[in-house]
Amino acid sequence: MLFISMAMATTPDSGEETRARLLVSKQILNRYLVEQRDVMVKYTVFNVGTGPATHVSLEDHGFPHEAFDLVSGKLEVQIDRIAPSTNITHVVVVRPRAHGYFNFTAADISYRPIESSPNLQYALSSEPGEGGIINLAQFNKQFSSHFLDWVAFVIMSVPTIVIP
Repeated sequence: MLFISMAMATTPDSGEETRARLLVSKQILNRYLVEQRDVMVKYTVFNVGTGPATHVSLEDHGFPHEAFDLVSGKLEVQIDRIAPSTNITHVVVVRPRAHGYFNFTAADISYRPIESSPNLQYALSSEPGEGGIINLAQFNKQFSSHFLDWVAFVIMSVPTIVIP
């Protein structure tokens, strides 16, 4: 009996003000992070609340211009409205300038949880953590198809097979 009355008290129809609650995920989509190669970063914003989130602002200061080139997308995004029980995805492509370890920090988000309220709610995304950016020459040495090596091998092998 107590459980039913509590459930009824928390429904939006009972006069309780609807409120947005955002969860933000930041993911690095590449398997290998290589200098001078594109790195895809995906932001997913989930509204798990009962009301719409308005004036949503997503900013990521984790990719400084000294270390990364922005290839596609924006690191500062403004979204007018996110309806309840929906999500929005934003993808950014950056290119690392140098190799080494890099700490991928969280993105900042601000939004109005109640449409008529002037107060902003602030949150942080998930944090991918530290990742190693591989040297381009090292990556090519390990993962390239070695096409020229195979062509040279075939050219050297042809005389020993054709002459006899």
